[in-house]
Amino acid sequence: MTDPVDPSRIEADEARVALAGAGWRARSRRVKLYRRVLPIVILVLAGGVLTWTVFRTVMSGVERKASQSQEVRLDSPLFHGQDSQGRAFTVGAQGAVRDPNTGKFRLIGPALKLNLGGRKVTELTADGGTYDEQAKTVTIGPNVRISDGGTGFILTTPEAVVNTDTGVVTGSKGVQGSGPIGTINASSYAIYDQGQRVVFDGAGDNKVKGVLTPAGAGR
Repeated sequence: MTDPVDPSRIEADEARVALAGAGWRARSRRVKLYRRVLPIVILVLAGGVLTWTVFRTVMSGVERKASQSQEVRLDSPLFHGQDSQGRAFTVGAQGAVRDPNTGKFRLIGPALKLNLGGRKVTELTADGGTYDEQAKTVTIGPNVRISDGGTGFILTTPEAVVNTDTGVVTGSKGVQGSGPIGTINASSYAIYDQGQRVVFDGAGDNKVKGVLTPAGAGR
């Protein structure tokens, strides 16, 4: 004989089934929504990244062109000046570009002349350089060649720094030279009084130390 089924139990089972069905349908709707929304979100994010990249590229180009348009380019410039003792100098170059932010001139193929008076002219040439008119310095290099009118020496060095206020030329990256009294190889050098006195110093294999003065300089 079968026991009668409790109606309340049947109702509870039906309620559980209905609740489970409602939960499944809700999850199904969420999955469908995610499937539609996620690709759109991915496309929006990818588009945003691409747009930002393009924007930065365009802006960088605009900023670079704006900076270039503000540069002052000179062909075969020639700057004239005097040091603190009234001795003349000239700074020439094949070309020059003035940086609008710093005011410095980037020199292409610079050629400097320091006038000692008469025919005693110290000449310096190099591949490139920088002329800082405010700081009163000209830094040239590489492949610097110095024809010293005071001592008759021809010097080669990677870099030369000219103080246009004092007329002193210095370098600390090595120097080789040849002249009336032979050859020289040193670690650093300084040319004073626009060639009237040249001081060499050495270190390591270049232990030379000495001072060159042209004949009759002390008279």
